[in-house]
Amino acid sequence: MGILQSLVRKEALHIVRDTRTMLITLFMPLVLLLLFGFAISTEVNDIRIVAVVDSHDDTTRDILERLRINGYFTFQGLAPASEVENLLRAGKTDAALFLKTDNGELKSQIVVDASNTTSAQTMTAYIQGVISGSSVQSPVLTYTMYNPQLKSAYNFVPGIMGMIFILICAIMTSVSIVREKENGTMALLLVSPVKPGKIIIGKLVPYFILSCMILAVMLLISYTLLGLPVSASIINVILLSLIYIVLSLSIGLLVSTIAESQLTALIASAVMLMLPVIMFSGMIFPIDNMPSVLQGVSCIIPARWYVEAMRKLMIQQLSLSYVVKETCILLLMTLVLLTLSLKNFYSKR
Repeated sequence: MGILQSLVRKEALHIVRDTRTMLITLFMPLVLLLLFGFAISTEVNDIRIVAVVDSHDDTTRDILERLRINGYFTFQGLAPASEVENLLRAGKTDAALFLKTDNGELKSQIVVDASNTTSAQTMTAYIQGVISGSSVQSPVLTYTMYNPQLKSAYNFVPGIMGMIFILICAIMTSVSIVREKENGTMALLLVSPVKPGKIIIGKLVPYFILSCMILAVMLLISYTLLGLPVSASIINVILLSLIYIVLSLSIGLLVSTIAESQLTALIASAVMLMLPVIMFSGMIFPIDNMPSVLQGVSCIIPARWYVEAMRKLMIQQLSLSYVVKETCILLLMTLVLLTLSLKNFYSKR
């Protein structure tokens, strides 16, 4: 145990003395979490809209009043139909609502600036919601479960956690072990009386502890500053995150057995881990909207299953029984990656 403690202490001191590593591991998770939580939002607010009305009645007045009092809109008043295109081209308005009465029946047309397709679809849905709630039809009652305020942070937090742990555990661990190879100290350790298993544990334990500290900070920020609901499922969140941390450490160990230089390890980790996590984890792009082939590719990305499970545990506040599938897949991936990593490490020592 004394030898193992010495190895852990040696690696911990190396992390502390490496200023760049400390800056990346401590500040980048906080910056990303706060950035995605506050600065980046998929919500559409302050939609500038004008209305074109051929004749006023109670229904049109009701619709216009709904536009005025709705917090998502900035109602710019009435405009002649001939000026709508010029207003949209000049960027002075975002949408126009045409209301025309034909044979006593109110007909509506929505014209939006679709240079940004995502915003255009959201604006159209908002305007349709205003029209459908007018007095001409029965009101539609909507109840949003789990995220009633429709906060983007609720969606981004699980994805950021999945990306951060891959970054800290996998990339930093792989670079750390490869650095020992380049300096020749790994060869000295392997020919020493210390068993290779203790060497691996001594290299991985500091990063595991560091990841646990980052997990605690991220959960604290998520449940306080970002306002995620707190429930008993937080215990399940921690347990599943620990499994994901071990999985990420296994990936870093596998990369370290393949790469021969720090640059190679860094590039391989960034290309093979970061981009797939962003693209195929469901963090930003919905997996159900992808082609079938890409949906199949996403199944081998560990972050996909972690993000899915975290959304159920953190946002929906479900019990662990609802994420049995994701948990089993992560455990299986951890076992396979750890076995491959140790096998490659022992074969090349």
